Amino acid sequence: MRMTIEQGPLQGQPTMPPGDVAGLGMFGAISVRLAVEVGGIRLKLADVLAMAPGQVHVLDRRVDQPVDVLISERLVARGEIVAVGDKFGVRLTEVLPGSAQ
Repeated sequence: MRMTIEQGPLQGQPTMPPGDVAGLGMFGAISVRLAVEVGGIRLKLADVLAMAPGQVHVLDRRVDQPVDVLISERLVARGEIVAVGDKFGVRLTEVLPGSAQ
């Protein structure tokens, strides 16, 4: 995961996605959950139950690899983590084919 610090207004602010969004009508107001997955790990249940504050678990992704962007648990894009003030954001680097349809 590469983190960059943004100064001033962000370049690439959200714009109208490709396609005919005007044709969505009232469906365009439906909310969906966008999640960013940094990585994962598989643990035995006994290890989960033995977790304690301060433990570190190494994820299955290198810091220079893109993060996965999911909508309703479906992979739709990849990107990189950015800092926007005191919050995290994601800059999309790839939108997967068929995900914007």
